[in-house]
Amino acid sequence: MRLLPILTLGALVICQQPVYAQQDMQKKIQRQLIMAEDGSVIELPAGQFQLSSTLSLEGKKKILIKGAGMDKTILSFKGQTEGAEGLRVSNAEDITIRDLTVQDTKGDGIKTMQVKGIAFKQVKVEWTGPPVKENGAYGLYPVQCRQVLIDSCIAIGASDAGLYVGQSSDIVVRNCIAKNNVAGIEIENSLHAEVYQNEALENTGGILVFDLPDLVQKKGGYVKVYNNNIHHNNFPNFAPKGNTVAKVPAGTGVMVLATSHVEVYNNKIHYNNSAGTAIISYFMTENPINDSLYDPYPSNVYVHDNDYLRDRVRFQGKGRMGMMFRFKLRFGKNVPHIIYDGILNQEWTDGNGRYKPEYRICISDNNNASFANLDAGNKFKNVSRNMDLYDCSNPVATTVSY
Repeated sequence: MRLLPILTLGALVICQQPVYAQQDMQKKIQRQLIMAEDGSVIELPAGQFQLSSTLSLEGKKKILIKGAGMDKTILSFKGQTEGAEGLRVSNAEDITIRDLTVQDTKGDGIKTMQVKGIAFKQVKVEWTGPPVKENGAYGLYPVQCRQVLIDSCIAIGASDAGLYVGQSSDIVVRNCIAKNNVAGIEIENSLHAEVYQNEALENTGGILVFDLPDLVQKKGGYVKVYNNNIHHNNFPNFAPKGNTVAKVPAGTGVMVLATSHVEVYNNKIHYNNSAGTAIISYFMTENPINDSLYDPYPSNVYVHDNDYLRDRVRFQGKGRMGMMFRFKLRFGKNVPHIIYDGILNQEWTDGNGRYKPEYRICISDNNNASFANLDAGNKFKNVSRNMDLYDCSNPVATTVSY
């Protein structure tokens, strides 16, 4: 092995962090993952380890994978030749991954599937080059999991979502930083989630809560997004064409798409120069819906007690959404902080054409907030900036506890 030199201000220091031979370290870590008995601790030493293929853990219980520190144990997959993920965990229970960094994977950074009890603590996933569509889709990627904790983690450069939880339940994402991803933090088709005390900055979209068609878990909801700092999410969208997030406009702070029972509150939503908060149906994506069990409408969304600021500039997002704002809606530089597409499910309305209480969109007690109902279902003919019809409360209850 050779010693890795580290440059510091004023001196050259030789740091005792070894860079190991790729093949030897790959085999050593994978052997530990295969041979681990339930209840084992797998410790990875400080160092930068160049790996060429996916590491995998399957069918284990109560395993701790622990590095020497987020910036001390670095697993680099630059030039990966086999597999797509850096680390894949499947069909497992009570797994904790902590105190390490995964870099430059061909696909997703760390993917966990069908795990009951998965915790990520002080984990960084990043793509070290510029944010480009060739980067992996997801940083941390638990899918079809239960009892998910993402705590004090960092995600940088994902071409879809940095911190993503999909088709899962009982979720906490807290104390994290998401930067220079297309979506900073995304909760998709998932039930009972709390997203709080995070910083989402310089992404295309800061925090997304989506329900999408054609997935195993059809309906998400009961999601609370609170006490987050969601700012300057104006990064150009670099997602590959065809991905749903490729349609998220640059300058989006929070987007709730086709999800029910979502509460967004006590957040700082600053300088996201297209939409501070957008509440929209799946129809706004203009994608066809072939899933007969899919519900494309948002409902029971409550946005309150957030603080809004934005630069006085035109809508920043490009594509059809940007064209709509520039040429149909003509908001100019007076773009509203909160946008609702206004497309209603007529089966949920009362005699006055408004949503019944159990489906209502509620917007109240926000600081410095402007609003627009786009009347998108009526070709944007009757855009309204009047928030009075949405002055209600509809708090969300979750069953999450950590």
